[in-house]
Amino acid sequence: MQAVAAQRLTFAGGTARVGKWIVLIFFFIFTFLPLIWLLISSFKTNLELQTNAFGLPAIWQFQNYVNAVQISSLPRLFLNSVIVSVCSTFLTLAVTSMAAFVFAREKFPLQQPLLNLILAGVLVPIIGLMAPYFRLVNSLGLYDSLVALILTYTGINLPISTFLMHGFMKTIPAELEEAAEIDGASFVQRFTKVVFPLSRVGLVTAGTFVFLFSWNEFIYALLLTSRTASRTLQLGIRFFVSQFFTDYTSMFAAIVLTIIPSIAVYVFLHEKIIKGLTSGALKG
Repeated sequence: MQAVAAQRLTFAGGTARVGKWIVLIFFFIFTFLPLIWLLISSFKTNLELQTNAFGLPAIWQFQNYVNAVQISSLPRLFLNSVIVSVCSTFLTLAVTSMAAFVFAREKFPLQQPLLNLILAGVLVPIIGLMAPYFRLVNSLGLYDSLVALILTYTGINLPISTFLMHGFMKTIPAELEEAAEIDGASFVQRFTKVVFPLSRVGLVTAGTFVFLFSWNEFIYALLLTSRTASRTLQLGIRFFVSQFFTDYTSMFAAIVLTIIPSIAVYVFLHEKIIKGLTSGALKG
């Protein structure tokens, strides 16, 4: 009987391992094959793309990347995207870290209803806020400016960033603040000297989400800007589409260049992101 049970356990373990690898291979194919195809296609001619979409290029067309930079004013758009993404990330983290600290540590009337009201913004589809944001930006005289995009992206990301920061700050032991308070630390010092430095993982997690959203966002960038001087990188892809011709391979080269920063940010920070997302579930 023990031998049979051992065989069944061995069989079950082997089946589980096989199933695990099947799932991993499926997600690998589903995730990376389109990216690999995009990368290879960016080195083809448009004729090769139409006649042999899944083959390797006969001659690798590095000129497509030169065209991508020249045709779409990529350096200017790249700079705009960096400014918008970095500024909106820092502004969002500055606001939400303070808000999360107050909601996590202080007691005041209507605390929970106010927190629920802020977090409810996570459930609101961003496309449903297009008209209010457009009218508000126009009323403030900020249309067609980078400031409009920075403030809009900050407003959109406030709920999710507050949610992440609040959950992380709840896991920080209150005894640390009590010890600092005994030593004479003020309310502001408790935040700046104790809680904020210990929230680095949460800040990185929330900041990464905000940065990637701001970098990849297209709809609001198209809605709130009209000049190349104030548009972001994602809108540069439209320069390859005209009434009579679409330069697909140069467009693919531009897309590859636009996703490199997103991939780089996640590769360098993925450990902190995963730790930040799971810390609340493990401790709270």
